[in-house]
Amino acid sequence: MTMLWVWSCVFWCCVSVVHSGKVLVFPVDGSHWVNMRVIIEELHSRGHQVSVIRHTNSWYIKETSPFYTSITVNLKDDVKNFLASFVSKNIEIKRRRNPAWLRFLQEIEHFPQFFEIHKITCTTLESIFENKELMQMLKNANYDLVLSDPVIPGGAILAHYFKLPLVFNVRFTAYGEGHFIIAPSPLSYIPVGIEFSDKMSFFQRVINVLFFYFGQNSLEKMITPHYQDFMKKYFGPDVDFYSMFQAADLWLMRVDFVFEFPRPTMPNVVYMGGFQCKPAKPLPDHLEEFVQSSGEHGFIIMSLGTLIADLPADLAEEIAAAFAELPQKVIWRYKGSRPSTLGNNTLLVDWLPQNDLLGHPHIQLFVSHGGTNGIYEAIYHGVPVVGIPIVFDQADNLSKLRVRGVARTVEISDLDRTNFQEAIQDVLNDPSYRMNMQRLSRLHRDQPMRPLDTALFWIEFVMRHKGAAHLRTESYKLPWYSYHSVDVIVFLLAAAVLLLFSIFGFLWFCFRLCVQRKQKCD
Repeated sequence: MTMLWVWSCVFWCCVSVVHSGKVLVFPVDGSHWVNMRVIIEELHSRGHQVSVIRHTNSWYIKETSPFYTSITVNLKDDVKNFLASFVSKNIEIKRRRNPAWLRFLQEIEHFPQFFEIHKITCTTLESIFENKELMQMLKNANYDLVLSDPVIPGGAILAHYFKLPLVFNVRFTAYGEGHFIIAPSPLSYIPVGIEFSDKMSFFQRVINVLFFYFGQNSLEKMITPHYQDFMKKYFGPDVDFYSMFQAADLWLMRVDFVFEFPRPTMPNVVYMGGFQCKPAKPLPDHLEEFVQSSGEHGFIIMSLGTLIADLPADLAEEIAAAFAELPQKVIWRYKGSRPSTLGNNTLLVDWLPQNDLLGHPHIQLFVSHGGTNGIYEAIYHGVPVVGIPIVFDQADNLSKLRVRGVARTVEISDLDRTNFQEAIQDVLNDPSYRMNMQRLSRLHRDQPMRPLDTALFWIEFVMRHKGAAHLRTESYKLPWYSYHSVDVIVFLLAAAVLLLFSIFGFLWFCFRLCVQRKQKCD
């Protein structure tokens, strides 16, 4: 038995060595890094060498790590403060009690400022490409693939330049939700991030179509100009920037169809929603003591993600006052000034072990901004949600949970202690919310492989086969009129018209011939 164990260890060590690869990662900082790090750590545990490109002022991506080697690029801009300022401005706009259409216009007016982040990205890429020593080092490293988050296009550009296979860890690209770039996406039943379900009325479908084409046109105008000069300088005029995304070998989608609405997909799309979720670990002693003191009422946690650590003072006062009237204990991740209305049942923390708290048997409710990471942890552990959407895809994410009967949403423009507490009490006291979420949890967990193992299998598949071109459609190389068969339809219509004219002409000829013969007979 001992020898069998030894030989098994030797075998797996050899397999690890044989299949070990070199991966270049171009990540996005913040919450996106939280889930990218999970994949990096798993790659490292399987013997792969990982290099991560980061900025000098990255706030989550550390320069030193036992799991990867960092490649640090100088950057003067403070991305964290830039994003925090954007989010704060968005909160300010949402809190104005203006009509919805006016708030929407104000958000649209403000949104181009966010896309200045692509200016920062382009500056970063310029510094990389102009650093001949760094570029030569990247080339000599002989990476097996590039793993990237396509919210920014750096990874796609580097993969194209070095002719390396490209794998996306993706929910959104720079141009919107990932499926819309590579998969057929009928707008009749696929909503475009505007809180509709897949069962839309006629007028909702009208809005959906208008929103899609308006959004695509706006994104094209706000993003592409940042990269035009860069693309011409390093790739020439014939390389299409948009097609670099479509040419990716593999799309690891951070969703599944427990959360997402059913839709067409493609062979090179792999679903790994909830891959970062795992069984809960024991809590630190001080948190466990606080949680146990909740008794039969249990406890609630509140976290608004990596970017939103504090709130306007008056809003925090309202939230704290609502919590203070609850019998449950509350753990709230909040770095702002201590609200004067804070009750003895509420514990403010700078950081909390979210996954472990959601997996605790006494957890009752999760107050969340609606980020994908937190939503999937709630689904995994079967915890109902009260959502406070603030920016990006959060409102749409929460709308998907509402459709499934597992969440309530409180708009930040309407939030006060009364309606916030009403939403909390509704979710706590109506057992259907928890029952529905536990059903989603069972569906989500009932898979042949863990989502993380599925993701790693396909990453290693791309390494072994130097890409996955056989899974990738070449439809993106077609002009739009060929993709939609407009040329075929025009040809068939022309042929039909020509045939009709020919038949009409033949019948007219026959008619004239009959008339002439009749005249001769007469």
